[in-house]
Amino acid sequence: MDSQLPVYLGLFFSAFISATVLPAQSELVLAGLLFAEKHPVWTLIIVACAGNSLGAALNWLLGRYSQRFQDRRWFPVKAETLRKTETWYRKYGRWTLLMSWVPVIGDPLTVVAGVLREPFVSFIVIVAFAKMFRYLVVAGLTLHWVG
Repeated sequence: MDSQLPVYLGLFFSAFISATVLPAQSELVLAGLLFAEKHPVWTLIIVACAGNSLGAALNWLLGRYSQRFQDRRWFPVKAETLRKTETWYRKYGRWTLLMSWVPVIGDPLTVVAGVLREPFVSFIVIVAFAKMFRYLVVAGLTLHWVG
């Protein structure tokens, strides 16, 4: 297991970073590991989902506790994107978090959920479900080509 730990940590941190506004492609890391066929599929999916969900939780925390800084240049979501996403979130509610896996809009959604004080339990359950679904699709498509 020790020799596999760096692989799992790499996937975890790739997925974690992918959930933030920093550029990363955890889907490619997961697909590469699946192509290698050296690690249990479910373990890889769970590790990727955990990392990505915790990255989204960081976004929620940023939204929840640092909205007073949203006009600062270093804030992870641009003010205009935050306003548009907030309008969409208010209109459709917490179920918009099912789109948290979507590039470009997913990260702002998780920040807005924190800004609008979405309860953390409902936030993490919905986000983890969405993230798991995405990684299952990636794994299914990858394994289809491997097989």
